[in-house]
Amino acid sequence: MDFPGSGLMQYISVRAVCASLLSIILSLIFGKKIIRMLQRRQIGEEIRDLGLEGQLQKKGTPTMGGIIILMSILIPVLLFCNLTNFYVILLIITTLWLGGLGFADDYIKVYRKDKNGLSEKKKLIGQILLGIIVGGAVLFHSGIHVMPDTTIPFVKSHEFNYSSLSPFSGTLGEIFTWAVYIIMIILVITACSNASNLTDGMDGLTTGISAIVGTALGVLAYLSGNINDAGYLNIMYIPGSGEVTIVFAAFVGALIGFLWYNSYPAQVFMGDTGSLALGGIIGVAAILIKKELLIPILCGVFFVESLSVIIQRGYFRYTKKKYGEGRRVFKMTPLHHHFQKEGIDAIIKRPARAIPEAKIVVRFWIVSILLAVITIITLKIR
Repeated sequence: MDFPGSGLMQYISVRAVCASLLSIILSLIFGKKIIRMLQRRQIGEEIRDLGLEGQLQKKGTPTMGGIIILMSILIPVLLFCNLTNFYVILLIITTLWLGGLGFADDYIKVYRKDKNGLSEKKKLIGQILLGIIVGGAVLFHSGIHVMPDTTIPFVKSHEFNYSSLSPFSGTLGEIFTWAVYIIMIILVITACSNASNLTDGMDGLTTGISAIVGTALGVLAYLSGNINDAGYLNIMYIPGSGEVTIVFAAFVGALIGFLWYNSYPAQVFMGDTGSLALGGIIGVAAILIKKELLIPILCGVFFVESLSVIIQRGYFRYTKKKYGEGRRVFKMTPLHHHFQKEGIDAIIKRPARAIPEAKIVVRFWIVSILLAVITIITLKIR
């Protein structure tokens, strides 16, 4: 049935704006109701005393607020996206899968009073299974005769084909190529999901960074899905990927609305319900629009946060084995806690002073904006 203005809905830009506005409204309206429900049920965050300024004041703040984000993404996606689109289907599956995994972790922490939540092994298995599902879907959707390729910055053609890694030819070479590609998919999903989860340690930090990254991915999806823009930028044209723009319009809108309640001092935390899903959505989308090799730049803050934890653990174990006493590179990890505990002046050998949490968050946002701009600029750098 036609109605005035219905013809506008054929345009991705119009549907993206509608999805974004609706997601903001949903997260603002239902966010308040969900926060009250979490408070009534006493679903509050348990805080370990790490000696950080203002940390214990957060005890009892409602968690599992990721429900607000996921609901505010899914409803606009279901209303404004083409639900037969391959990319949209996989992103919906990703949202539900990792949202459910994070919810299980939060549920164990809150209701079973087990602060460890879901074991790292079980989380990893869940992420790997999703990677296999996405990889298998891409394989059977494209056909095994089509070798997977991707966008790579700083080279003339901007393209890299995974088949170039294969030492074999023929059918064996195709099998090897797809095996490498699926392993890459698993690594990207696992890394992005866990990195987002690790970064979620300050009010508004993961929310703001995810919104910035989501905006950049939405732009890249739109350019990749438009044959004229893709041709002008000399990047891969991916038919149908424009629908991903609408998903990320809802994604960013949901995060903006959630930030209303999650900014310092936070009225609600997203918990693993939100953080695992956000990173996973980013990772899967980057794979689908063939921009996964841009992730280290685009998600540079997430990458460095994860790297700080890996360096800290590795160095501690090495020095403990060698000297009998574990030593640390950072005062505390992930990296944002290092700045919170001692301040950036500690790095340049000046008298240490703690940096307020809100200032660290905003500075990390600024860095993330710069990285997002650099990522998009790389499309024209050869």
